[in-house]
Formats: sequence, structure tokens, C-alpha cells
Amino acid sequence: ANEKGLDLVEVAPQASPPVCRLMDYGRYKFETVKREKDQRRKQNVIKLKEMKLRPKVAEHDFQTKFKGLRQFLEAGEKVKVTIMFRGREMVHQEIGRRILERVADDAKQFAVIERQPLLEGKNLFMILAPSRQGAAKEQQATSA
Repeated sequence: ANEKGLDLVEVAPQASPPVCRLMDYGRYKFETVKREKDQRRKQNVIKLKEMKLRPKVAEHDFQTKFKGLRQFLEAGEKVKVTIMFRGREMVHQEIGRRILERVADDAKQFAVIERQPLLEGKNLFMILAPSRQGAAKEQQATSA
């Protein structure tokens, strides 16, 4: 190993007899670290964005929020749509549910409901994920 400028590395010490290889250990270590970095870079980390609304949201405000929601979904990110209740608004939870139904209805071309509306404390929320069809349309548009 010394004559060739390589290292003698024990690969399987439990084997009988122990298995060793002649290799450049520094280069091997560098390649494994590089491979791990590439794998981490290729992992697709999905972020969860949140869109907050109130039960008494005005039409224009709803449209503005929906436009942002659409951009998040088209970018491939999941969106948590939250309806925040305050005080006596908790008595009228059906208003919040109707708003979430409207969001789901308007977004059904490019999103799927990942989690149905759920009440958590004073907030009613639903999670939307980008649909496969919407992602396919986006890829076709960028390739054309």
C-alpha cells in the first residue's frame, strides 16, 4: 500500500478473515461526503404556508388572499387556510366553514384538500396541497 501511495482500509472487520481494500481513503471520504450533500440538495422540502382569514372577510380581501394562495400552490407549496374567530364569532362557526368550502371550491382546479376543516381552539383550519394536474400544467407551460 505504501509503495502505491494508497491506504489499507479494513472494510468488514466482523468477517472471517477480516476484509481489507487498497484505496485512497481521503478521496473515498471526499466522494461519500459529496454524495451525501447531493442527496440532501435533491430532497424536496415542502414548506407549509399559512393564509389567515376572518369570518367577516370582505369580497376584495378574499380575492386578494386567494390570489396569494394560488401563487403558493402553483409554486408547489402546501397552504394552511385558517379562519380566526374572536369572541362571539365562535357561535357562528358555520360562516367559517362556508368560507373554507368556498376556498376549496375555487381552488379545486389546482389544489386538493389534504386535511378537512378542523376546529383547533379559536381557529378553524384546512390544509390544501398542490394537485398533480396543476403541477403537470405548470411543467408543460415552462417547457413550451
